[in-house]
Amino acid sequence: MDPFLEAAIDEARQGLSEEGIPIGSVLVIDGEIVARGHNRRIQKGSVILHAEMDCLEKAGRRTAADYSRSILYSTLSPCDMCSGAALLYKIPKIVVGENRTFQGPESYVRSRGVDLEILDDPDCIAMMQSFIAERPELWNEDIGLPN
Repeated sequence: MDPFLEAAIDEARQGLSEEGIPIGSVLVIDGEIVARGHNRRIQKGSVILHAEMDCLEKAGRRTAADYSRSILYSTLSPCDMCSGAALLYKIPKIVVGENRTFQGPESYVRSRGVDLEILDDPDCIAMMQSFIAERPELWNEDIGLPN
């Protein structure tokens, strides 16, 4: 398994252990993880702390040159907000664990020149399917659907 996706999955599991939504993300620059994050909307009462946003926040201020060499990993296809952040900072590649349970604006992200790789990872799929079945109200809240 890709060690960076594995790190993102570890973040997702941490979020689940905190009774949050099991989505994880890591930011990789020059082959090294520079930041990790997981969805902390529930834990922090936040409207924006999706996994990718938490990861980017933890990365701190970075230069455009840093972002131009980065890869954003996420266990789940990034939503509009998280995709927008990746586009804003011109992150050239996003690696996604799975997009079966949720698909963000992938065609648009690709149309903007981002290399988007979908791994279709069974662990990511199983984790989200289980969570959505057990906590549909939290999932719907997270993606902006009515309960």
